Amino acid sequence: MPNMSTPRLKEMYISKIVPELKDKLSLKNNLQVPRLTKVVLNMGLGEAAQDSKVIQAARDDLSVISGQMPITTTAKKSIATYKTRTGMPLGVKVTLRGNTMYEFIDRLITISLPRIRDFRGLKKNSFDGQGNYALGIQECTIFPEINVDRLDKIRGLDIVICTSATTDAAALSLLQSLNFPIKEPNQLG
Repeated sequence: MPNMSTPRLKEMYISKIVPELKDKLSLKNNLQVPRLTKVVLNMGLGEAAQDSKVIQAARDDLSVISGQMPITTTAKKSIATYKTRTGMPLGVKVTLRGNTMYEFIDRLITISLPRIRDFRGLKKNSFDGQGNYALGIQECTIFPEINVDRLDKIRGLDIVICTSATTDAAALSLLQSLNFPIKEPNQLG
């Protein structure tokens, strides 16, 4: 039977982070405090146009990382330069919400990001202007769930963290309170 307990990061958010952010951002209501809404994991696979087995290998990798079955993304229009046709599979993605999202974020912060070689922190300027944060991972092998011996090719991964914050400053406060290693531009060295 699966463990139905609340994820550690979610408990910390409810008990500790909400009151702190409410005071810091001078909000009147707990529901106004920024929160995580979803996390989108995406693997773009340009080489899938030549080899259809690439999609299945990426689906397997992403399902192991996320704990959910990813969907296949397809080309919206034909582009002769890239040898793509409308409807051709070009990538895989998965959207995480709820407890699965909190567990993934917790594993990302505490286990995976520290495994990156020469990791000095995440860039502060990766916000989109509406409170969402995007980061790219060059090697999905930083996730301990991935069996490196079984990989046919090392692939990258895009991670988009969507928040309910309306400004980048509020989203930055939320992510820093969740212990995201976001550094100031002059600290990256």
